[in-house]
Amino acid sequence: MKLPYSWLQDLIPALPPVTELEPVFAQLGLPLEGIEEVAAPSEGVLLVAVTAAEPIEGTALTKLTLDVGPHGEKTIASGAPNAVDLPAGTMVALVAPGTTLGDMTYGVRELQGVESWGMAASAKELGLGESSAGLMLFPAGTAAPGTPMHNLWAADQVLDVEITPNRADVLSALGLARDLAAFLKLELREPPAGPAATGQGEIRVSLPTRGLTLERDPSRKLRFGCDHFAARTVGGLTNGPAPLWMQRRVTLAGMRPIDLIVDTSNYVMLELGQPTALYDRRDVQDDQILVSFGLRQGEVVRDLLGNEHTVGPEDLLILDGRGRAIPSVAEAFTTARQPQQGSGVLGIAGIMGGDHGHVRADTRDVVIESAHFDPVLLRRTSTRLGLKTDAVYRYERGVDPLLSPRAADRVADLLAEHGQGVAHPGVTLVGEPEVPGPIEATGEQIRTLLGMHVDTAEMRAILTRLGCRVEGEEDMLRVTPPSWRVDMSIWQDLAEEVARLHGFGALPETLPTLRVHESNLGAAAESTARATLRRTLAGLGFQEVVTYTFTSDEEAARGRTEMPGVRLRNPLSADRTGLRTALYPSLLKAAQAHPKGERALLFEIGRIFPAAGETERLGLLMRGPFAASTHQPGVAGGFSVFKGLVESLAGTLGDRFELRQLRGEAVPGALHPGIAGEIVWNGHPVGWLGALHPEIAQEFGLKGDTFLLEAALPLPGRTWSFRDPSRAPAAWRDLAVIAPQGVSYGEIAGVLKQAAGELLESVEPFDVYVGAPIPEGQRSIAVRLIFRGVRTLTDEEVDPVMTRLMDTVRAQGWSIREK
Repeated sequence: MKLPYSWLQDLIPALPPVTELEPVFAQLGLPLEGIEEVAAPSEGVLLVAVTAAEPIEGTALTKLTLDVGPHGEKTIASGAPNAVDLPAGTMVALVAPGTTLGDMTYGVRELQGVESWGMAASAKELGLGESSAGLMLFPAGTAAPGTPMHNLWAADQVLDVEITPNRADVLSALGLARDLAAFLKLELREPPAGPAATGQGEIRVSLPTRGLTLERDPSRKLRFGCDHFAARTVGGLTNGPAPLWMQRRVTLAGMRPIDLIVDTSNYVMLELGQPTALYDRRDVQDDQILVSFGLRQGEVVRDLLGNEHTVGPEDLLILDGRGRAIPSVAEAFTTARQPQQGSGVLGIAGIMGGDHGHVRADTRDVVIESAHFDPVLLRRTSTRLGLKTDAVYRYERGVDPLLSPRAADRVADLLAEHGQGVAHPGVTLVGEPEVPGPIEATGEQIRTLLGMHVDTAEMRAILTRLGCRVEGEEDMLRVTPPSWRVDMSIWQDLAEEVARLHGFGALPETLPTLRVHESNLGAAAESTARATLRRTLAGLGFQEVVTYTFTSDEEAARGRTEMPGVRLRNPLSADRTGLRTALYPSLLKAAQAHPKGERALLFEIGRIFPAAGETERLGLLMRGPFAASTHQPGVAGGFSVFKGLVESLAGTLGDRFELRQLRGEAVPGALHPGIAGEIVWNGHPVGWLGALHPEIAQEFGLKGDTFLLEAALPLPGRTWSFRDPSRAPAAWRDLAVIAPQGVSYGEIAGVLKQAAGELLESVEPFDVYVGAPIPEGQRSIAVRLIFRGVRTLTDEEVDPVMTRLMDTVRAQGWSIREK
């Protein structure tokens, strides 16, 4: 938020110099992003009065006759659009001949037969703002003609304050001054409130009487939308330029002056923090305003800038009093109904005014709207419609629910004073706003939380300076926050305020006591396991990649994965339109960028979003040789190497890994039908491992073998146990089993383990043979059986086990290879 230092100084007369405020703002939790030095206009810029404005025939220029005071009457030719038909007496900023602005020196020259004595300038040309759409205009009588403008528009410093989302109360000059005055213990001079309204106003206002429950989704219920609304009227206005002092403050705060009515609304928002809207009374039919959700689905509303927005029953609107049938919720969501043109819509509540009812140059009578709207509701509407205004920026953070009448009074007073209008004495005030309730705490609670000693009496003084009502005796504090502090709701908020104003610098340098709630015990286990997994994979030679979570239908089709079900409303690009449903296509794209012929060992830990629900996955990829050839032969990167790396991962983590062969329809679409297995981790199926399907490899342009793994995280753990290694030697036996080629090694090993008993320590294959004398369609799988006991085993103990194993093999319909 930008605010001129001079404005704050008006509210706090004893405010220190701007150079001393930076640490103060930092202490308050409102750090300064910058301090901009704004120079006064050049001495050659004069404030002059227009005595006549005549169009120059055949051109787009206007001849202005000016009263330049000591320099007499002068003329200029101006092409500014707002120079046409300027009323006599209107004052403009004139760059006198001989004045240099930037790289240009202005003089006297003839334009279309008019001797132009200098140039009438815009705010941008004078370096006073960003507006270049027209001349700077000021009311008649602002100053004596010929007055140097730097006497009226002094140099200043503009503070750019960073406002956190919870501190909506400081989004104004008054709010910021309150905080500064409380911290510095200085007197605060509040802005004039204007005469308070008395009696009933001229405008009837109707608010929503209940929340809106959506019949299409009963679980959602909108809140009331508006709980406080003040309406006042001012008549007989003369709209025109706002006074110079108001334009100066609005401009330095980063806004563009428009006219008296609009600038007054913006000025009060910057001063008090309460957005207001002003409507031309001619368009407020029957002097009635209706705040309602009641438009039908698909109705089109035109805003005051001419843009059209499609709104529905979830959007809060300001309507005039013309006869409109407000539909039921069921009717509102009838999609067959044709969109209507919302001609009776005065505005989208709290966000932007409508084209109907907007202030014009000839507006003489206005209706002032000053209301408190539901911040959540307004944020939803503004986000959906793509409308971000200064008003909704304040509303969605939390405006003072009791501020509406004061802001309406202030606007009415300023318009009556500077627009020669008459404010009606009454106000229409409806609604019962909610205000912050009392908070109870003890001084000891706050001291314990802060870890520093602050007297309870000082706490009372701090909270009182912040506008709180503090009650309670001795160490007890019963605090009622002021209405503008909607962010204070729990006693920890009181502790924060005490710390801010007492000074964070007073915090003692002590080691904090670690207090872990029982619900947080073990909370770091998942993160620790993930870090251990990453570290272990890196130790095995894998390199981590981080890829986009977004994918496209084309990429999903190429990878034979489930199509994205979660679509992006505003995708980053055409190939990032949805959330991915599998991890391995991202790894394949990363492998495409890897140098050909070199080893690629990649892993990623990321989230996927299939129809079954969001989940976290681990993906591994291997391509190329495991070890390149140098002075010694290299190591090829085959399936056994990839499987061995996964076994090493499991062994390092202390887990059990098993791979079960997959066949037929059980094979994932990503894998080669003959080289695919299910990963069993500590007895639980977690994913799959195998060779990439050749057709997918061709789609991604990957030549050579590629091996993949995808597993669900977190990997299931197991209970650790320890035992002394056996000192007894192992007894080895080899057994060759002849079985159909469709029988996997895993099935054979499972049968042998189940039949062997406790003496069998491990089963490992060491040979596979196909050919004579093995029958056609079968193969011989030789396995090594390792037996171990508490002491050295004898043949008399091992041979019966081997006999039982061979009988079990034959019972399966398989045979034993004798030679």
